[in-house]
Amino acid sequence: MGAEAERSADAGERTEERPVGVAPADAAAERTPIAGGGWRVARSVAAGLLTTLAGLLVFAALVGPDRMDRLTPDAFLRIPLEGLLGLALLLALPGRGRRVAVALAGPLLGLLAVLKLADLGFDSALARPFDLVLDWALLDDAFGFVTDSVGRAGAVGAAIGALLLAAGLLLLMTLAVRRVTRLVVRHDRAATRAVAALTVAWVACAAFGIRVAPGVPVADTGASALVGAHVAQVHARLRDRTTFTAEIATDPFRDTPGDQLLTALRGKDVVLAFVESYGRDAVEDPEFAPEIGALLDAGNRRLRADGYAARSGFLTSPTAGGGSWLAHDTLLSGLWIDNEQRHRSLLASDRLTLNGAFRRADWRTVGVMPAATQPWPEGAFFGYDGYYDAERLGYRGPKFSYAPMPDQYTLATFQRTERAPADRPPLMAEIPLISSHSPWTAVPRLIGWDDVGDGSVFAHAAASTEGPGDTVRRSTAEVRAGYRLSIGYSLETLISYVETYGDDDLVLVFLGDHQPAPVVTGPNASRDVPITIVARDPAVFDRIAGWGWQDGLRPGPDAPVWPMDAFRDRFLTAFGPTVNPAAARPTR
Repeated sequence: MGAEAERSADAGERTEERPVGVAPADAAAERTPIAGGGWRVARSVAAGLLTTLAGLLVFAALVGPDRMDRLTPDAFLRIPLEGLLGLALLLALPGRGRRVAVALAGPLLGLLAVLKLADLGFDSALARPFDLVLDWALLDDAFGFVTDSVGRAGAVGAAIGALLLAAGLLLLMTLAVRRVTRLVVRHDRAATRAVAALTVAWVACAAFGIRVAPGVPVADTGASALVGAHVAQVHARLRDRTTFTAEIATDPFRDTPGDQLLTALRGKDVVLAFVESYGRDAVEDPEFAPEIGALLDAGNRRLRADGYAARSGFLTSPTAGGGSWLAHDTLLSGLWIDNEQRHRSLLASDRLTLNGAFRRADWRTVGVMPAATQPWPEGAFFGYDGYYDAERLGYRGPKFSYAPMPDQYTLATFQRTERAPADRPPLMAEIPLISSHSPWTAVPRLIGWDDVGDGSVFAHAAASTEGPGDTVRRSTAEVRAGYRLSIGYSLETLISYVETYGDDDLVLVFLGDHQPAPVVTGPNASRDVPITIVARDPAVFDRIAGWGWQDGLRPGPDAPVWPMDAFRDRFLTAFGPTVNPAAARPTR
């Protein structure tokens, strides 16, 4: 007789010997079988719950979307082909082969989940997927942005959280695959029937194109498509290095002498101002356009009364949501710079930039970079005669969210140090204006230009936008309201600068670097940004008559749209010794 049977017999004997109505001597011992049964039930329920969660985790990794606009409940009402193939493989393999497959599948699914989260993050911030080859370099910039926005402690916490999330996903996905595999093997017949039925359903849904929502087919192959797209992305990046080298070498202005460059702008001060996140939505979105449009129209009337004219159009930026330096590279070099590899290749070249053309033609070139709080290696490539980073600008006031200083202070300091001196050559200046940089939680107020001083006055000239001071706890409506206020401030500051310091020799070119993040624009927004030229001299506008740009500070819906890399050549052509109207017109 086994030990378990002996224990049962002994228990039976003790029960029979106890007189009726007499309580057992050890009540706890009498309750042990019941307690043990409850524990087994609890363990069974917990095991079932864990198995269910494991299955849901694997399912979510396979069908979860990689774009924010697709992150809806409908996205999870799909049958993943990769999951069916994986289950079929587990059922077909022998024990050792199955263990090898599980050891590989778990980490791979974890990596797929991490990749999808990275794609979601980049889509929400930059309106594009994560670049497996190039975007690692942006992690340092992201850390710096978070530090500037919420402090170093918050940035360190975010970095640690991201690392723990990635490591946790790899571990949890591996454990989840093992648990699902044990269930499948234990109930192999039922699992085989389920896989067969789901395969028939998948084929039927694929054949008839059944969708639970537009763009969401029930018969899903999204995981394979995502991996394939990123593999193709890697191949494209590796090939692009050679392609871009050839593009750099093709330059119609490479050997043009300085006395044949920009002859129609001799004696002019040309200020090229990039307005951070000033995108097409600012002048067309129904939530922004009434206020921003009214500001631009009122400014245009005031400038016109002072003798100025303006022409506006659109450029298509190579980036969105961030990566301002890519837009600066593109406009100044006449090359399409949409990733870090091209950026680095450009910096290693001798490409003639727009500011380089001005320098060759004997302008004093100046770079005013209020956001440059660390060494800026790009300065050696652009070769400015004068360079002002945040430290040299000497600001003594408070920060405004990301921006180390208000745009008004940047322009006032540029005016005082570069344009005010009487005995100087003509200037060409590049000035990024950063008060409209995300997270749009604090916006300066425009004050009297004579009151700017060292900037300490801005401690009493700050306006906080609605909602909490960080982006995490702010609603979409609060973020959009902050964006509208900050763009309005930057544009009003530029208009006021021209009114205060403009003269017959000032030519202002201002444009957006890129559209803001999708939290502002919504999904699938264009990458167009407004661009405007302001001047008093009618001869300036005679030179660009063939461009077809519209009158005023605000481009309308029908204004011409050029790729941003076309601007350098068209600008140099228009303001060269002679103008070929056909060459000045857009060709693509």
